[in-house]
Amino acid sequence: MIRNQIRPALTATFVLMVITGALYPAAVTGLAQLLFPRQANGSLVRVDGRVVGSELIAQGFTGAAYFHPRPSAAGEGWDAAASGGSNRGPTDRRLADTLIASEVERAVAEEGAVRGRVPADMATRSASGLDPHVSPANAALQAGRVARARGVDPARIRTLVDAHTEGRTLGLLGEPRVNVLMLNLALDRELGHPGTRSFPARA
Repeated sequence: MIRNQIRPALTATFVLMVITGALYPAAVTGLAQLLFPRQANGSLVRVDGRVVGSELIAQGFTGAAYFHPRPSAAGEGWDAAASGGSNRGPTDRRLADTLIASEVERAVAEEGAVRGRVPADMATRSASGLDPHVSPANAALQAGRVARARGVDPARIRTLVDAHTEGRTLGLLGEPRVNVLMLNLALDRELGHPGTRSFPARA
């Protein structure tokens, strides 16, 4: 009786293991490499043959001549090996009184922002800590600082921001956004590296 149950159970386990553990992953991987090779390999970004990042993962730009990503709670910040948020909710006093307040003060000091009008993504962390995008309002607020650091007309920086603002996916999903890495790359292409520093610039 038990033998009659064990044999089909083992057979079903083996067949499902082959299908779900080998055939299906191999088929999905093969199709991804065939149809979407760039995305399947991490949407890597190269400059002069050197990988400088991924379109999908934020980097901790802090130089005044570059646009900055939103704050991060991933490890020491923007650590892809420690992706995660702060897990602090809206009722957490430290979130509002310390973390958000400090980011608002930084935005006021560095970007010339007005209290009460700081873009939300400039003062809050994303769930992953690795969000590669900022809102157009965030980027627009940073444009003045970037222009001053590079010694160029702010209108030139705003034009680059507009050119790198992505619309809603399929015209419906999500919100307009700006990829920070791609925008910073465009800055260096159009205006050159600031000073003697090479891309990417970090403090």
